[in-house]
Amino acid sequence: MAPKMIVMDNPLSAMDIARELAPPGIDMIVARADSPDFKSALPDTEYLVGLGEVKMDDAFYKSAPKLKLIQLLSAGYDRVDIEAARRAGVPVCNNGGANAIAVAEHAIMLMLAVCRRLTWQHSMTASGRWRGNNVASVRLYELHGRTLGIIGLGNIGKKVARLAQAFGLTVQYFDILRLTEDAADALGVRFRLFDEVLRTSDIVSLHVPLTPQTRHMMGEAQFKKMKPTAYLINTCRGPVVDEKALIEALGNATIAGAGIDVFDQEPPPADNPLFSMENVTVTPHFAGPTWDNQQARFRNGFDNVQRVARGEQPLWVIPELR
Repeated sequence: MAPKMIVMDNPLSAMDIARELAPPGIDMIVARADSPDFKSALPDTEYLVGLGEVKMDDAFYKSAPKLKLIQLLSAGYDRVDIEAARRAGVPVCNNGGANAIAVAEHAIMLMLAVCRRLTWQHSMTASGRWRGNNVASVRLYELHGRTLGIIGLGNIGKKVARLAQAFGLTVQYFDILRLTEDAADALGVRFRLFDEVLRTSDIVSLHVPLTPQTRHMMGEAQFKKMKPTAYLINTCRGPVVDEKALIEALGNATIAGAGIDVFDQEPPPADNPLFSMENVTVTPHFAGPTWDNQQARFRNGFDNVQRVARGEQPLWVIPELR
């Protein structure tokens, strides 16, 4: 009997591409998380591929005794119960950087949007006000010559660094894993302590996983350390930022603005104060899933499935389980 693989159906994943790239010799079942088909297939499933939309606690692993691999299509893994996975002895892998280019481009887009007040310009033009009612108050800024501080220099952070330098930004970073001097020279970045990055950067871009250590790593104290002319960009996970503190910092001009793709609560409530702030550009957690990377996400995931099926070690196991 062929081994079973469940691919969790989700609007952010193109199932036609999944079926096209499905590994031979493996029985692929496409099912929504927690659907009857999903639950009935789970006891015999060896591989689970998706965005982590099902609760994976101890009870889950007991219901899937044959499970050999959880393969995420996302870079983030904050919905994974790491201790339950460790107790079950099941490796959990992320997407191997499949969406790194998309997220890096999105971060640069948000930097440009907030520095050039893109959404404000659009609304003024579309409403017939052309250059707005008060030209003297409009201040638009270039990226060139400014300093970008990257918090978290993984796959995505490195790609942001490369793109940023093409715009003439000086790039510094903080990460708990430091590059060697040769690697930093090759990438064109410089290590700085976390507080140094906050104090000296014109733009701070967040690219860390959501863990107990990074939850609310950006709060009131951190915003006060930033320049009043600085911008915050968040394309990683919403709870990395204390959203209430961010709203206060934006409202009282502690920082100049923000580009936000992720929120503390998703979807956010319609009355979220960030939506009405002119110095904020928001997007709906859409940095990662582009049409271009659908194939890369499934290709990486199915390659890992085939590796485990051959008795090999999977790639891209999340750090906590390595």
